[in-house]
Amino acid sequence: MSCLQSASQTAGPYVHIGCTPSVAGLKDMYGGYDLGADIFPPNVPGRRIVIVGQVFDGTGDPVLDAMLEFWQADSNGRYGANGPSGGWARRAVDADAGRYRLETILPAATGEEAAHVKVWVVARGINLGLHTRIYFEDEPQGQDPILASIKDPSRRSSLIAQRSGGDGYIFNIHLQGEKETVFMNV
Repeated sequence: MSCLQSASQTAGPYVHIGCTPSVAGLKDMYGGYDLGADIFPPNVPGRRIVIVGQVFDGTGDPVLDAMLEFWQADSNGRYGANGPSGGWARRAVDADAGRYRLETILPAATGEEAAHVKVWVVARGINLGLHTRIYFEDEPQGQDPILASIKDPSRRSSLIAQRSGGDGYIFNIHLQGEKETVFMNV
């Protein structure tokens, strides 16, 4: 017996149609401007960085239909204080290799939490979005409560973006398998 997936069981193409319509070929939806295209207005102060990476499935193959949402504080440790974007962005991975690119500013630490970017991942086959974080290898991590709660150093490292020269960082997301990224139960 075959069981077909329905919209309530999978994100499928519906994610891109409603959230990143330009990726679905709907260039005129939302006035031709995908919601979350810019994480901060250009005049927001802070060190400009670029985070790039890929999303992989449990066998190590790129996931070609994932969408990521990002939330972060600004360079002063404030959320949502910088206009309509204010630290929120959305990116669809490319259909060739599951790659994404986020041009942003380095967030400040907030309270006990080290500088980080929150990430929400959805794709076909993921019934509920997955929550994770991006920390930065060259920023102090102190006693960040999330990192401290992960006892296995190899698992903790799955949340650390690696510097890739200049102002770039690489952060790959592994949905399952040996290199699985740590996901939070939110």
